[in-house]
Amino acid sequence: MRHRQADGSMDLVQLRTFLAVYRTGSLTAGAAQIGLSQPTVTAQLQALERHLDRPLFERLPRGVAATAAGHELAARVSAPLEELEAVVSGTVTERAAPDPPVLLGGPAEMIAARVVPALAPLLADGVRLVVQPGLTDDLLAELRSGTLDLVISTVRPRGRAVLAEPLVDEEFVLVAAPTVAARIDLGRLRAEGPGVLAGIPVLSYATDLPILRRYWRHVFQTRLEVEPTLVVADLRAVLSAVLAGAGLSVLPRYLCERELAEASLVTLLDPDDPPINTGFLARRVGAPPRPHVDLVRTQLLTAARAWRIQG
Repeated sequence: MRHRQADGSMDLVQLRTFLAVYRTGSLTAGAAQIGLSQPTVTAQLQALERHLDRPLFERLPRGVAATAAGHELAARVSAPLEELEAVVSGTVTERAAPDPPVLLGGPAEMIAARVVPALAPLLADGVRLVVQPGLTDDLLAELRSGTLDLVISTVRPRGRAVLAEPLVDEEFVLVAAPTVAARIDLGRLRAEGPGVLAGIPVLSYATDLPILRRYWRHVFQTRLEVEPTLVVADLRAVLSAVLAGAGLSVLPRYLCERELAEASLVTLLDPDDPPINTGFLARRVGAPPRPHVDLVRTQLLTAARAWRIQG
C-alpha cells in the first residue's frame, strides 16, 4: 500500500523516515532502523524540506540536530503515526497512560500575572502543569538537565542545547504613587534629568538595582548612583510598596497596567523610546516529543500575541 502523492507533497513514508532520523539523531542510524539506504533517506528528507519550505535538520560533523521546525513537526506527527502503524499492523494496545505534567519555569511575577491565566483553559483538556518560579539562570540550568520542559527566560539562552523563541517584549516604566509624584517637578525632570529625583526613596527587587540602572542608562544616558531604600525580591511586593507611597521604582508595564489605568499609580516619564526587554520561550534540544508540552508552548505563543496588542 503506497501513500505517495502524485503532486509531490509529503507522504507517510517521508514522515516515517523523518521520525527515524529525528529519534536517532543520525541519517545512518535512521536508515538502518527503517531498512532503507542512506541516499534514499537523504532524498526523502530533502523532498519533505522542499514541501515544508524550511530545513528540518542541521547537519553536524557527527549526525544531525533538529531545527525548531523539526521539533515542531515531530511533536505534531509522532503520536498520530504511531497510532496509524498500530492500526495497520493490527496491534492491540492498552490505553495510553496520562501524559505527565508539563514542568514550566519562569519569573514569578509574569507567571502570576500572565502565564497561569493564559494556560488555565488547557486544564479542562487534561493538561497538567507544575509551575516553578525562579531566576532565569537557575531555570535554564534545570531545563538543560531535563528537570524542566519549558522556561520563560528574561535573556536569550546561549548554546545549542536550548531552542529559544521570542515570546513578548516587556516595557519598563518609571512609576510612583500620586502623593510621591506630587513632590516632583515633572517638567524639570523632563528638562533637567534625574537629579530632580534626589531625596525620593528608591525601591528595588535586588540590591544592584538592575532594572533601575538599565532605565537610567537608556532614558537618562547616565549611571544611577544611589543606594536602595527598600529591597524585596518580588516585583509584586515592590509594586505594593510603590502604591503605599514608599518611593519610586521601575516596573514592567504589564505588572502595573491596572493601577496605571486606575490612577493609583502614575508614570513620572513617558519617553518616546522606553527601555524594553524581550522574554523568550525556551525548550531543550532533543527532548522527546510530548503533546501536552507542545500544547502549552502553542498556547503561550498565542497568548503572547494578545499581550503585545494590550501592551
